[in-house]
Amino acid sequence: MNQRFIQQIDQHLTTMLDESRLELENQAMQHGDTTVLLHSMAVTYYSLMLAELLHIRYDQKSLIRGALLHDYFLYDWHVSNPTHRFHGLYHAKTALQNAKIDFVLTEKERDIILHHMFPLNLPPPRCREAIVVCAVDKVCGIYEMLKRGVYPGLNDILNRHMSCNRSSFINQETRKSNEGRM
Repeated sequence: MNQRFIQQIDQHLTTMLDESRLELENQAMQHGDTTVLLHSMAVTYYSLMLAELLHIRYDQKSLIRGALLHDYFLYDWHVSNPTHRFHGLYHAKTALQNAKIDFVLTEKERDIILHHMFPLNLPPPRCREAIVVCAVDKVCGIYEMLKRGVYPGLNDILNRHMSCNRSSFINQETRKSNEGRM
């Protein structure tokens, strides 16, 4: 794995997990046995790789944040619910609405989130970063449907983040509980 990409994703992921509902993505499945958050991390990692491989000039911060948020719809689309009907057609708009609540987004980040489902959703992506994420999202989705236990290196990083965030949450709750006793 490219450690420079891992480090860059790790930095953004740490901040974003602390400041948003991003952790909810780890509770919902995307394709096969891959959670939405692991899928988003994989799309981010391989988008960075593709952009570098093709020598594309790109805004790295916007690509990372947009790719991490491209599926920020915050529900499990496999659960039977009338609001999940036509998930493929509508989840990009839902993801953008949720991301706007939790983050200040750049134009490129909005483009990545809103247009990652092209050609199912129109119009097409406008910026380079969104085009790369759109293409990589398709490849990752296919890979996740065909194989189980994908992205072990990224999964290790995600598990580390989840245990750190839970520890932080537990410590906050313990502190609140102890303050109430004093």
